[in-house]
Amino acid sequence: MFVASSELACCFDNSVARSSLLCQSVEIEENSVNQTSCYWGSATAYSGTTSKVGELIQSAEGTVGHADSGVAPDCQASGSEQAFTDGEFEECLQMRSLVTSEEEEDFEAIRGSDITVKSYTVESKITARFAHTTVKSSVVNSGPNAQSIGFNVQIPKRAFITNFTMNVNGITFIGSVKEKTVARNLYAQARARGKAAGIVRTNSQDMETFKTEVHVPPGSKVEFELHYQEMMQRKLGTYTHTLHIQPGRLVPQLQVNVYIFEPKGIKFVKTPNTLGEHFAGLTKVTQTKDKAHVVFKPTLQQQRKCDNCTESAVDGIFTVQYDVERETNAGELQVSDGHFVQFFAPSDLTPLSKNIVFVIDVSGSMWGLKMKQTVEAMKTILDDLTMDDYFSIIDFNHNVRCWSEELVPGTSINVREAKKYIQNIKPNGGTNINEALLKAVRILLKALDQGLIDQRSVSMIILVSDGDPTVGEIKLSAIQKNVKREMREEISLFSLGIGFDVDFDFLERIAMENRGLAQRIFANHDASEQLKLFYSQVSSPLLRKITIQFPEDSVTDVTQNHFDKFFSGSELVVAGKLKSVGSNMLQSFTTASAATMDLTIDTEADLQELDTLLSQQEHSFAGFASRMWAYITINQLLAERSLAPTAAKKRKITQRIMTLAVEHQFVTPLTSMLVESQDGPERLLADSPKDPKQGCCPGIGLPARTNVDFVSSNPPSRPSWVKPTTTQGPSQAKGPHVTVVENDPHFIVHLPKNKMDVCFNIDSKPGHILNLVSDPGTGIVINGQLVGGKKMKNNKLNTYFGTISIYSEDAGVKVVVRTSRIDLMEGKNNHSFSWAATAKLNLNRVKVAIEKEHKITVTIDDKISAMVLLHRVWKKHPFNVDFLGFYAPSDNQYSSQVHGLTGQFVNEPEVKVFDVHEGTEPEKKQATMEVKGNKLTVTRGWQKDYRNDKKHGSDVYCWFVHNSGKGFIDGHYSNYIVPDLDSFLPSL
Repeated sequence: MFVASSELACCFDNSVARSSLLCQSVEIEENSVNQTSCYWGSATAYSGTTSKVGELIQSAEGTVGHADSGVAPDCQASGSEQAFTDGEFEECLQMRSLVTSEEEEDFEAIRGSDITVKSYTVESKITARFAHTTVKSSVVNSGPNAQSIGFNVQIPKRAFITNFTMNVNGITFIGSVKEKTVARNLYAQARARGKAAGIVRTNSQDMETFKTEVHVPPGSKVEFELHYQEMMQRKLGTYTHTLHIQPGRLVPQLQVNVYIFEPKGIKFVKTPNTLGEHFAGLTKVTQTKDKAHVVFKPTLQQQRKCDNCTESAVDGIFTVQYDVERETNAGELQVSDGHFVQFFAPSDLTPLSKNIVFVIDVSGSMWGLKMKQTVEAMKTILDDLTMDDYFSIIDFNHNVRCWSEELVPGTSINVREAKKYIQNIKPNGGTNINEALLKAVRILLKALDQGLIDQRSVSMIILVSDGDPTVGEIKLSAIQKNVKREMREEISLFSLGIGFDVDFDFLERIAMENRGLAQRIFANHDASEQLKLFYSQVSSPLLRKITIQFPEDSVTDVTQNHFDKFFSGSELVVAGKLKSVGSNMLQSFTTASAATMDLTIDTEADLQELDTLLSQQEHSFAGFASRMWAYITINQLLAERSLAPTAAKKRKITQRIMTLAVEHQFVTPLTSMLVESQDGPERLLADSPKDPKQGCCPGIGLPARTNVDFVSSNPPSRPSWVKPTTTQGPSQAKGPHVTVVENDPHFIVHLPKNKMDVCFNIDSKPGHILNLVSDPGTGIVINGQLVGGKKMKNNKLNTYFGTISIYSEDAGVKVVVRTSRIDLMEGKNNHSFSWAATAKLNLNRVKVAIEKEHKITVTIDDKISAMVLLHRVWKKHPFNVDFLGFYAPSDNQYSSQVHGLTGQFVNEPEVKVFDVHEGTEPEKKQATMEVKGNKLTVTRGWQKDYRNDKKHGSDVYCWFVHNSGKGFIDGHYSNYIVPDLDSFLPSL
């Protein structure tokens, strides 16, 4: 990411060596000051005095400049033995003014007069959220004189430049990333006839500007090519890819291509017309299940501002938005090229309640538009609070005032009073950030200590300020220490800096150190919308204390895997390297705390599958996993570096960053790109120094701590009855005995006292809800809803259980299992889970274990368990549909009031079977059963138990009762039809 400014003049002349001026941007790291020094010399002089020039640059890095010289320190000889002439010195000042006035100029991708831009193309390849963008342009100096041609590209601040090449009249310059001091020394020692430009920061919200300028004779052809990479960040359920398209003139070949490949599938692709109505309908999108191609290719005529205009209307941002298909609450694990990337973006979870203290700067500098827009945003934000949220407001200048000394619930009355309070704020005075933040922390700590707020809620401070402290404690490092000392790990701090007078680096450090994020708010007409947008991103926390772990023997070099919070619409990303192990699968284990439960989700991925898939894609980015790992690692190290407590720690982190950046060829605040001619010693430099007002890098997730944990690969524990013991011999179910309901539907009732199993079928209609267990004594009811087959078979429409509901009235928890998903409801909290991942959910009295595409086990109070087995059938099967099987152990501890189609047999009746004789089929004997005062004709047969073998099942031999169990069950089967999934059975 580029957060600093630097510009070098670039001159190139094929014919003769000429004198040239080098303006070298210098970063003085310890004092966070950028200094530009200018040196005079010639191509021949450089070759003869390389060591002297190197010394000059090194010397400049250690000085601030001569403030008392009476001239701009940017344009001094700085110890050079040769002085400037008046014209040359004036030229240096002119060049410096170009940098400082850059914000006021209209941006053009290609600069120069009497030039012909042959082509301007932009291509992005996005693979699994990682984007590689290439910007190319071909330009000809069509004028009669030598001139400078500029190539400018605006890139996202979170991107890393990875390469830049330039071809000037057949001479090709190729880039390579080196440690900053190494690159500078090599550059200074070169016999280059031309010098190149690097990175210039602009005051835009999300972009940096790469600038290059080359001086060429008439008729020269110049080809530019810039590469940069970035990880897509998900905000509010969308990934947004932006490309600045500002050629500044009509271009015969102007084209933008964005290729997206998401292995799990693309949910949607949008191309909002951010270039203006002039280009409505010109963007074309082609989309398949997992690929999309977006193309923008206006003709020369379509580029014109009007039919006869010679000016281009192409001037703005080209935007592509998309999201991926994901199984509800299941993680996505991608493995490629010896690396892995784990994505985690759950949804359909009840938001955690919030405890927020808003800390608002009302000093004199906030007067006018800043305060007006802050108040407007706060009104909207307060309206978003719910009854379950708690809040207070602190406003501060040289004094600190509280709207309420204690947190209050977000009722309509409290919100209305708070809005009146902020409406009457009049900015004036100084800025006492230290006392304001400490007061906010103490309000939250008081509420936590007194148990006034939900233990599972999220506590946060949101600071809005536009300047540095001027009252009380004004030393930034002291404020940082004071806040850190008072804070607890339950509280996060979010910092919003309005404008450019605020020390954003400080706001970012104090936020990152306290599990939060910082964002700059640009003081313009839409500052209110920026504030509201930021709040919307953190207003719906779904999880806290998230940890994503991997088997210790499988991975290494794992990025941050502990996260303090997860907000709805965002995404957590963890990457690492694979170890050489024998397994062909990789597993991850995600644990987190939700509104009413703790959950564990298992995800797995094949080690070869994605590489095979990528090799078949024309426009995918095959090395995305290793690049993404390096990208995340470097960004996290840059964040750690900014918080390093000692110089030794900082040096150690710095060395790691430089090693990784050079290995993976990323231009970072600690590395530079050296661009060298293939055919000669010419060298150019692209630099990226650090901006102390901006900070080094975007926050990725909210870290809880930086250490990495590993776990064993053992699956979650489960009751012993869930899976019977495998035995040698015939396929027959062994182990703990259970009651089973399977297929269309077949009931197998185990009667342990009678040492037998009894079977019966229920022939009912699709849509009917049958009660399986109804126990008013324990407050538990289990019901199943029937679905029909696709069509009749042998004049009969088979029915199956498509939905099974397990409801504990006392615990207030209902688990509704469908073939499509699993819904968990607790009071007003609703959570939805997919069959696509293994997960464990722990509520107060209920435990739920989901095994991927297989089964779910529900345990209530450790006394009552039930398992639902998922059966998938061939989608093109002419008759059958997906269905569910139900299993319950015979030792469930129901009350004496239990009833239902299976529950009634907890109170086991006496059963006698006699008069066994041959039946109509030799292998199926018949007999007489005496039960509940009835004598029934029964047939010896078998049904299937699928716990051990879901495909073929194991045989359970039983006595089959005909006519839908008539005589064996109490009453008629129609007596067990209930109106709702949570209905108890009326007394029979």
